[in-house]
Amino acid sequence: MNAKRLHTARRLSRAMLAAGLTAAVLAGCSGGKDGDAAPSASPAANQNAETSATASPAPPPTGGTQTAQSAGAAQEQHGNVYYEIFVRSFNDSDGDGIGDLRGVTEKLDYLNDGNPATTDDLGVEGIWLMPVNPSPSYHGYDVTDYRSINPDYGTLEDMQELINEAHKRGIKVIMDLVVNHTSKAHPWFIDSAKNPQGEHRDWYIWAEDQNRALSGTSAAGSGSPWHSLLGSHYMGIFWDGMPDLNFDNPDVRAEMKDIGKFWLKQGLDGFRLDAAKHIYEDLLTDKSTETTTKNVTWWQEFRTAMNEVNPQAYIVGEVWENSAVSVGAYLDHAFNSGFNFGLAESLVNSAKTEKDSGVAFTLERTYKLYSQVSGGSFSDAIFLTNHDQNRVMSQLEDNPDHAAMAAAMLLTLPGNPFIYYGEEIGMLGVKPDEGIREPMRWSADAKAAGQTAWEADTNNKNNASANVDSQLKDSGSLLSRYRELIALRAGLPALKDGGIKDYASGNAGVMSYERMTADSKALVVHNLTGTAQTVMLHAGGDGSMYTKLLESVPSGAKLAGTSLTLPPYTTAILQ
Repeated sequence: MNAKRLHTARRLSRAMLAAGLTAAVLAGCSGGKDGDAAPSASPAANQNAETSATASPAPPPTGGTQTAQSAGAAQEQHGNVYYEIFVRSFNDSDGDGIGDLRGVTEKLDYLNDGNPATTDDLGVEGIWLMPVNPSPSYHGYDVTDYRSINPDYGTLEDMQELINEAHKRGIKVIMDLVVNHTSKAHPWFIDSAKNPQGEHRDWYIWAEDQNRALSGTSAAGSGSPWHSLLGSHYMGIFWDGMPDLNFDNPDVRAEMKDIGKFWLKQGLDGFRLDAAKHIYEDLLTDKSTETTTKNVTWWQEFRTAMNEVNPQAYIVGEVWENSAVSVGAYLDHAFNSGFNFGLAESLVNSAKTEKDSGVAFTLERTYKLYSQVSGGSFSDAIFLTNHDQNRVMSQLEDNPDHAAMAAAMLLTLPGNPFIYYGEEIGMLGVKPDEGIREPMRWSADAKAAGQTAWEADTNNKNNASANVDSQLKDSGSLLSRYRELIALRAGLPALKDGGIKDYASGNAGVMSYERMTADSKALVVHNLTGTAQTVMLHAGGDGSMYTKLLESVPSGAKLAGTSLTLPPYTTAILQ
């Protein structure tokens, strides 16, 4: 998109902004197998294994939830584009090689400068910060102090400044909140281990104290969840450095609710809740409807407490399941969103194989369930890959056309799309986990100001074009494609906030679907292949025809009567 077109889209965006279904039906629609956190070959990966959840509170938060449905609307979902940031790798403000909160603040204008007259920002509307609390591990998912900031990243004042500056630009800020477990170095756990009669002994799960057998397999991976210390055995389902908290203890529940309130009072807009299904799902044998009910009951309690500070806070949970039924349970007045792992797998597969995977058919039915469970208040959390998975460009074997189509699908679907940092410039990355969390590449010069250096650029050292400076100068770059798609999404209510209906293209290499609110609609058609394709249009779900070609990304699509011709790897939007 050239500057004029992008500027027009941004102006339009700002103007627009001034269970009846059975589990069997949904299981038949969901892609992929039902599973827990993906196993990792490395200890570091096991330290960071997580899970995903979904749910939604009342009243509906502004962070992005489905609105009450008008007649004819298809599960509308107000959506914002979020950007996931690993602070350690993002931008270094003080030259020590480690990314920090001030570094994130320095790059806010890259993400969204808040000025509709400019065209060189990405245009995201929210950021998700991976853990920023003190931790002995590089990734931060084993916390030692829930009310302060990792000194590698800065201070609480730096966090508050980041939040304030983000809000000035219209960017929401959510952060990882890791409550299932703490670090082994947390003062609570140290006291719990050393003092069998102490205040914090029952804050953790000790086999001997609860007369539990030292048996079972961890629900978060493989192997025993029990670890020996000072003559006793504690539960840590991810690894021995992450002891699980005991949520049957009301003091633990009260403390975690107070911690959540603390951060909302700092101005935070919400949380990404790590390992949300593992509050009670500790062993493989724990997986059951009863366990899910216990998990949801706790998260409803947490949501109610957060409403006391900010009823509009956005809460997205990690419940790593491919089953809509399993994820949907958490949308009952607990979470606003649950990450859609099954959809992510389908989108990457469609881009790679150049074939329609039927995601619209699946989503249309999934969202009917979510609407029922949530009382009409939810927003899907959609993504391609995250910090626990091989990067999308690596999965797509460094094919830029496939990466562009993956982005096009993601950014034209309902809900809140999440972009993992560096995805927009085609960064590569494969496990172990450090390899998928390498330094963000701002320039071709690895020693340029702001570049982090805590981890070697192993996967991207020969990936010369994967940097922001180079791609900002190239109108055909992947970064330019992301900016164009985000601007287009923001400027069209049907794309930003609409529901979805399946629309059969009659062509295995073409994915198409309708997006609609009560007042607007659009037809999205993707040519996933490397050859030109022609689609004969037919009436949509309401019986009307699409007669206007609104946008072609990139340019070149042509509409002649009911015949739509798409060049290779092109998306068309029609009204």
